[in-house]
Amino acid sequence: MLKNLTLGQYIKGNSFLHKATPKSKLVVTFAYIFILFFFSKISTFVFGFLVVVVLYKVCKIPLKLAFNNFKTIMFIMIFTSIINLFFGRKGEVLFKFLVFEITKESLNLTILVIVRIFLLMSGVAILTYTTLPLDLARCISDFFKPLKKFKFPVEEISTMLSISIRFVPLLVDETQKIIFAQKSRGVNISGKGIKNKIKFIISILVPLLVSSFKRADDLAVAMESRCYKIGAERTRYITFKINGCDYILIFSFFVFFVCLFLVNFFSYF
Repeated sequence: MLKNLTLGQYIKGNSFLHKATPKSKLVVTFAYIFILFFFSKISTFVFGFLVVVVLYKVCKIPLKLAFNNFKTIMFIMIFTSIINLFFGRKGEVLFKFLVFEITKESLNLTILVIVRIFLLMSGVAILTYTTLPLDLARCISDFFKPLKKFKFPVEEISTMLSISIRFVPLLVDETQKIIFAQKSRGVNISGKGIKNKIKFIISILVPLLVSSFKRADDLAVAMESRCYKIGAERTRYITFKINGCDYILIFSFFVFFVCLFLVNFFSYF
């Protein structure tokens, strides 16, 4: 399952999204998330899915990556779907078993939640696929700059964020290597029962924690050797400037919003 997680990784490309500045992409992403929770008709989500597919094709990113990210939270989605189905909205009963019943309204709500989460993950993933983690962290730091007046540690939060984003794929890869190593040593990963599952999880977590602390110590030494100092004022060699790709992105999002509004207004489902 962990090998399917690609959220946070950067994929090189030459599309207009890759060339747009992180600031415009971040603003558009937040607006996209807001729109997902604003509309609730199935037709709008179908249209949104088609737009996401087009974006993946334009950026030359395999669409299967979006489905792979969705697989990583499949257990949570199944649990949420069961709760929504049997304990959701009341209405026309479609299925009943003992005290449990599935209504038409709860079924529609469950479908909308699943589709909404998929579109949310796939849309946010485009941001990480087309933006370097360090650039994304710098962009977030720029947005929080006004908080410096209130002594908010903007630079420190930005550094922590960039390190976290960078280390997510590394930890996933490290976990996968540990699982393969434990398999080669005869660890039973398919054993049934809670006891066997706990043993397997411990055999993965202990080496992963040791490796993570070693990476953190090496990173701390590297930062200290480069004279990193907490609270110091920092300058940047590269600054973000609005370019033509940003205007294309903003205009495209505006057209997307207008079309989505028209689809939501004129459709009956």
